[in-house]
Amino acid sequence: MRFTKMHGLGNDYVYVNCFKEKIENPPEVAKYVSDRHLGIGSDGLIMINPSKVADFEMEMYNADGSRGEMCGNGIRCVAKYVYDYGLTDKTSISVETLGGIKYLDLMVACGKVALVKVDMGTPELRAEAIPIEMEEGWEADQVVDEVIVVDGTEYHMTGVSMGNPHAVVYIEDVKGLDIEKIGPKFENHERFPKRINTEFARVIDRKTVEMRVWERGSGETLACGTGACAVAVASILNGLTDHEVTIRLLGGDLKIEWDREVNKVYMTGPATTVFDGEIEI
Repeated sequence: MRFTKMHGLGNDYVYVNCFKEKIENPPEVAKYVSDRHLGIGSDGLIMINPSKVADFEMEMYNADGSRGEMCGNGIRCVAKYVYDYGLTDKTSISVETLGGIKYLDLMVACGKVALVKVDMGTPELRAEAIPIEMEEGWEADQVVDEVIVVDGTEYHMTGVSMGNPHAVVYIEDVKGLDIEKIGPKFENHERFPKRINTEFARVIDRKTVEMRVWERGSGETLACGTGACAVAVASILNGLTDHEVTIRLLGGDLKIEWDREVNKVYMTGPATTVFDGEIEI
């Protein structure tokens, strides 16, 4: 199987051109190639497929083999791949995902894609659609600054879906957080029937937020595009930031804008090719 290793701010995936390759058992292949000791090493597998409803389809699997609905960093790399490797010459494309069709604008420099702006769509705030189980007696249909008890500690969370479920939690010390301990407790908490991606965030100023992320099925990653969008939306909902926010992740910065008039979130960030290779499956 021929593949390309790519990353968006360190959130790395193995990309396979399924116009040419055929993968029989994607969940098992994802687990194999993602292993950082015995495989290629990645946060998961992304297959670039033909689509009947868009220019391309992104079929994504996490490192544990579970299917992912959407990945913001991953879809920027899909855009770079299809342009750089000659699958399209368009600089505006559509990509089908389990989280809906996404529209991307490619910014090209010296014949290669350098930055990608993604229309991430409308944030879903309804608890039942994220999904998040509401506490008994809670009357609102949104989870904004709601208390959740995890491992005996009380946190305040805001729930957002960007095609996949997120819980944004504000804490004082992002860098010192023992995320390996608390991340799985959030991911598998009973309030989250389909598990959850958890962003631990700290507001620096009205235009800047730092975060770390524990991704469902992958653990801590250096960046999460949908998570950065969720943090921006949550910060705006809570009155903590303006509508254009720089999100600082371990792998670098993403620019996020929530246009409230059209109710869409836009993410701009880089995509990087690491190497091409071939592996026996």
